[in-house]
Amino acid sequence: MNSTFRVGLIRVVTLRDKELLNAHALMIQKILPELKVESRCIEDQPEGIYNDETEKKAVPKIIRLAKDFEKEGFDAVIISCAADPGVEELRKQLKIPVIGAGSAAASLALAYGKRIGVLNLTRETPRVISEILGPHLVAEESPRDVKNTLDLFTERGLKNALEALEKLLRKDIDVILLGCTGYSTIGLADYAKKINSKPIIDPVIASGFVTYSLLKMKRGE
Repeated sequence: MNSTFRVGLIRVVTLRDKELLNAHALMIQKILPELKVESRCIEDQPEGIYNDETEKKAVPKIIRLAKDFEKEGFDAVIISCAADPGVEELRKQLKIPVIGAGSAAASLALAYGKRIGVLNLTRETPRVISEILGPHLVAEESPRDVKNTLDLFTERGLKNALEALEKLLRKDIDVILLGCTGYSTIGLADYAKKINSKPIIDPVIASGFVTYSLLKMKRGE
């Protein structure tokens, strides 16, 4: 039986650089070659989503892209953002699975431990993550002087993210959850593995595993 699946991946930041645009898709395909992932990004949001206002602006764009993927025969859609923007709406409108990186990461984190520490982009943990984790969310940290995902691409942004990660590691936690897909883009999980032995949940990789599992079950494999 054919185990190849076409997956549409939506980046919630406007990207002109094809390497950056495809970075999350390549991460997933490296681990799960059965998923053939195509990336598209929303328009006119070069700083992505970093607060309620930018999320509200992005949701209609995300919905349009997801509907296009379904019309073109894709098997599933991944929203590559830890806040899961548009996911609830899309699950009511599409017939194919819609996976949010935030809910995927939070669900996977609970499979690894009971005390979860979240490294956020800003001070607040994304609502979908905090709702799923509930009392298992026991620690949160975020880097200094980081307003949006683009700030992580700077030398200072990476340095501050690593400092926040080290603070989180000093707390009584079982699992580290990266609460922003921008950390996936800069490969923060690889840095974390060098200084830490606790499980690290990368939201992009988590979304790939959840997507693959759902599609395999849907096909009855």
